[in-house]
Amino acid sequence: MLDVSREQALAYRIAEHGLHREGTGTHELPLLDLGLQDSMRDTALLSLAARRSGPVTPESLVDDPRLVLVWSHRGAPHFHRRADIAELTASLVPLGDADALARMVWQQKELREAGRSAVDILFETARAIRKTVTRPMTKGAASTAITKLLPPAFSRWCRPCGTTHVHEQLMRLATLHGGVRLEAGQSPATLAPLADRGRLSTRPVPDAVARVLERYLRFNGPATPGDAAGFTGSARACVTEIWPTERLTEVRLAGRRTFLPTDRLPALENPPTPAGVRLLPPLDPFTQCRDKAVLVPDKGRAKEIWKILGSPGALLVDGEILGIWRTKATGKRLTFTVTAFDPLRRADRDATEAEAARAATARGYRDIAVNWA
Repeated sequence: MLDVSREQALAYRIAEHGLHREGTGTHELPLLDLGLQDSMRDTALLSLAARRSGPVTPESLVDDPRLVLVWSHRGAPHFHRRADIAELTASLVPLGDADALARMVWQQKELREAGRSAVDILFETARAIRKTVTRPMTKGAASTAITKLLPPAFSRWCRPCGTTHVHEQLMRLATLHGGVRLEAGQSPATLAPLADRGRLSTRPVPDAVARVLERYLRFNGPATPGDAAGFTGSARACVTEIWPTERLTEVRLAGRRTFLPTDRLPALENPPTPAGVRLLPPLDPFTQCRDKAVLVPDKGRAKEIWKILGSPGALLVDGEILGIWRTKATGKRLTFTVTAFDPLRRADRDATEAEAARAATARGYRDIAVNWA
């Protein structure tokens, strides 16, 4: 069995994530095989800026007709290639009730109490969404209309909204099955029908799910079945049933039994040396890996990077996360506050400020300031 050091694994991941910035165009970005999460302010745009060598602007994602924003993995919004939507939708069909319930995350208890199969609940909601969202409409309006078509057990009283509406996670998981996307760049969140809605299919496609697991391992491996299950939102027991063993090789990393797609072994054995500075936004695909102790072994530093609410961005220097950063917009100025865990070389500080300027441009700001905490 191949024994891999932490440094080797990180070097491999950085290369697979495209963080060497080798000139890939947006649509060709390999990470779009999994999707770029866009849960916070311009997260996907900043992840793109960290990987593309060319200019990135506020329009780079929202104006690309080859891309579409949908609620996908774990019910989180991701940009995907339009050409991949059919297979993506198939991969999100639960393998059974246990899988469907696991994907409901914090709303499992309430949906168990509905007295119905979790799979049935998901697809009844999808049918209501398909019937309701036939034109662009705000999430609030869509939720109100959908709720009226569903049994009361599918809904809950929402204090922030001051009304009863369909469970949030249930709606997110059902929307793509209902043939509905999100309008990129719109606030408040707006739903719209996909150009090609296709037919609603409730049939599990284990091979499609297995391919998602394999892609997770390509970008974030070597990793465990539990790590891959965490990305999809499924339960490990469900993942074990469809684990693509024939296409994977077992590798030992940090004392753990992990896996990597067999065709990526040469890249793991001889990865390029990480170099340079990148500003990774909160929820960047690189920091979204499930084995966070591999990325940042120091528990104190890990607590600064991954918070329950309001996580900062990560400062990546020569392959190691050596600090955090936040931004604050005041009028037309975007101010970056960077906190380094250890003193940085002058060249690294200069490179950080250059990356801040690049990130600001991606968000549409020309006036920037960088403060070192």
